[in-house]
Amino acid sequence: MAQLLILTSAVDNEVLPALALLSHSTRLIPARPDQLITAPDSDLILVDARTNLMATKSLCQILRTTGISVPLMLVITEGGLTAVSPDWGVDDVVLDTAGPAEVDARIRLAAGRITRTPTSPTIRAAGVVIDEANYSAKVHGTPLDLTYKEFELLRFLAAHPSRVFTREQLLSEVWGYDYFGGTRTVDVHVRRLRAKLGDQESLIGTVRNVGYRFNVQEENDERVADSLSS
Repeated sequence: MAQLLILTSAVDNEVLPALALLSHSTRLIPARPDQLITAPDSDLILVDARTNLMATKSLCQILRTTGISVPLMLVITEGGLTAVSPDWGVDDVVLDTAGPAEVDARIRLAAGRITRTPTSPTIRAAGVVIDEANYSAKVHGTPLDLTYKEFELLRFLAAHPSRVFTREQLLSEVWGYDYFGGTRTVDVHVRRLRAKLGDQESLIGTVRNVGYRFNVQEENDERVADSLSS
């Protein structure tokens, strides 16, 4: 059973009649973003989009920018479907005439997708902490002042520790397939990244005649040495 929050000015069974036949717990609040401040915890938010589509679109976009951590689903009429686009920021739509089996399936699937998605996208490896949401990185607690491409390069390498990537692979993954620069671009960014890592520059290792990798072995060796000496 899921905890559902419905943003609407109508009565519960008017928004999505099929809910009356399901065991999910529902709570209605006015269709305003400020109402979420005092709203109870929920597993999914349903927004009533059966009438004023433009106002509902704005509401959904505001809700998404506030950083809600649960799925956002529209309840809409068949005629309103043509107005919905990706920039609404919703995870799914359901027709107000949908039957209980369909409504239940959509709720379960939407909630399941969010459950599998990390709420705090953070990479931790060899003393480096990378916050993908805020585009920030620290090494042993010290913030790194990185350009966008330096951050992306560090993020990609740290996400695949110990794996060796050729310069061509890094160009493709970090700069994109449409980048026309040469592989020397990778060398330049690696050199700058190492300079900013300071005494931790060895985290970006060079594999001669192949490419680069993010080293984690050295930290593991230090831990082993410390345990043996204690």
